[in-house]
Amino acid sequence: MALTLLEQSKLHQGTEVEQAVIEIFARSTPILGILPFRNISGNAFRYSREKTLPGVAFRGINEGYTPSTGVVNPLFESLAIIGGDIEVDNFILQTESNDVRAVHEAMKIKAIAEDWQSSFFSGDSESDPREIDGLQKRIVGTQIVTDSANSSGGDAPSLEYLDELIDKVMNPTDLLMNKSLARRLSAAARNTSVGGYVTYEKDEFGKRIMMYNDLPIRVIEDSEGEDTVLPFTEANPGGGTAASSSIYCVSMGPGMLEGIQNGGMDVRDLGETEDKPVVKTRIEWYAGLTIQHGRAAARYRGIKDAAWTV
Repeated sequence: MALTLLEQSKLHQGTEVEQAVIEIFARSTPILGILPFRNISGNAFRYSREKTLPGVAFRGINEGYTPSTGVVNPLFESLAIIGGDIEVDNFILQTESNDVRAVHEAMKIKAIAEDWQSSFFSGDSESDPREIDGLQKRIVGTQIVTDSANSSGGDAPSLEYLDELIDKVMNPTDLLMNKSLARRLSAAARNTSVGGYVTYEKDEFGKRIMMYNDLPIRVIEDSEGEDTVLPFTEANPGGGTAASSSIYCVSMGPGMLEGIQNGGMDVRDLGETEDKPVVKTRIEWYAGLTIQHGRAAARYRGIKDAAWTV
């Protein structure tokens, strides 16, 4: 059964440090707070994605059926290794307290979480074979929504195309966009000439979250609150200066969009190193991403930083 990292932290039977690390990791980025992870054995996950359904027909009495079978595509997802080492000088531990080490560990965990979230969207194993392939590379064909104007420099975000994006996904669970587009969507809801069905609820952490047509909007930002993960620097379908961003609609859950991992977060206290007087902690995570259904995710691209239109 796939659980979010936050759910796993509550069930984790390891040390208090390991449990705290998992919880900090889950809370560090919107994606890692909501994406369910399936625990696997080995270094890869094999599965099949449905392509063509088998044929069916009505029949008369004493008639037979024409045999037919569906088509499935066997797929293979590998795990990637992400992590880092933290070193704290013995002098700092002696003069300031061991809490300093925990602070540095928390900072490293947040950095790892941010890096993984960036790869979730823009990772490309062809550019760097050590990282995962992100949604930008995986989503192709009819699962991409583009404004028909296809303007040079991008087009203003449109509620019509946002609705089309949602329709592309089977059992959608979340909308993913940067802070600027979410803020402008909130403004559009207050504009009677634009509208948009926007409401507000509480998320998994008790924070206020905006909803569009009953779908939670996950605002994607970095630790400084900036739009560096989904910035307005993507190439525009219509050409011109690269100044557009994308909005994603996803269906997270079994058989749809899931993370995979082997063993969860690994936190190791390596003690004092031999070459210098520092205490070292190593954090590693073996994780990957799967899209197990052709309609588990869609991308609305070519959006410039402008007010929403109908």
